[in-house]
Amino acid sequence: MPDRAAIVTGASSGIGLAVARMLAEEGHALTLNSRRPERLEPVVADLRAAGHDVQGVPGNVADEAVVQAVVAAHRDRHGRLDVLVNNAGVGAGEPIHELTTKKLDLQLGANLRHIPLFYREAHDLLVAAGAEHGNALVVNTSSISGKRGEAWLSVYSATKHAVVGFTQAMNKELGARYVKSCALCPAFVDTPMTDFVKGAVPPEKMITTADIAEMVRALLRLSPGCTVPEIVFEQTGFEIGQSL
Repeated sequence: MPDRAAIVTGASSGIGLAVARMLAEEGHALTLNSRRPERLEPVVADLRAAGHDVQGVPGNVADEAVVQAVVAAHRDRHGRLDVLVNNAGVGAGEPIHELTTKKLDLQLGANLRHIPLFYREAHDLLVAAGAEHGNALVVNTSSISGKRGEAWLSVYSATKHAVVGFTQAMNKELGARYVKSCALCPAFVDTPMTDFVKGAVPPEKMITTADIAEMVRALLRLSPGCTVPEIVFEQTGFEIGQSL
């Protein structure tokens, strides 16, 4: 059994990949998830080549069976869970009068539904880690749109607000057992997800994935008596009406 172990969803690129690499640097054995196997497998191979203990479990976490498979594979291989990073998500904008049920359901599943399921499936592992060292950590990727609603991104904003609220509830429910939850709420991050807006927002003015990973690294170092329930990442000196 490793000294520390983590699950990261949405780990094949962007924020998830940056956080996964940081956790590997910090000595965590990893179970990584991403929807597309062809994108996940090279990430797993690269981390293994660097000497890290990593496995990949592909699949869409909007499917309950995939959530269960990820946690079961992690339990079988690593036997413990110190950090859970619920990072998988998708953004799909459309005006409310043109709302499609497909995009509504897509975002509810990809951005919200899997998070409570991961808590449920991994509950015993997280509680055991909290009892051992007082710093079991769950990181839930929300958005600046989870702090202020955005036109055109109404459903996305609603799901990300829900992530913040659910994170608050988990701190009340599990905090006494030293399972700490933190919602990450970034404005535009320089990832493929924000390619659609890079004509208006230069990438060099965006938050970097390294910024996000470094803040998660800081959470690993907190004392048992300290919980950071959310972190808001704003773009320096830059404002735009719509944010992801």
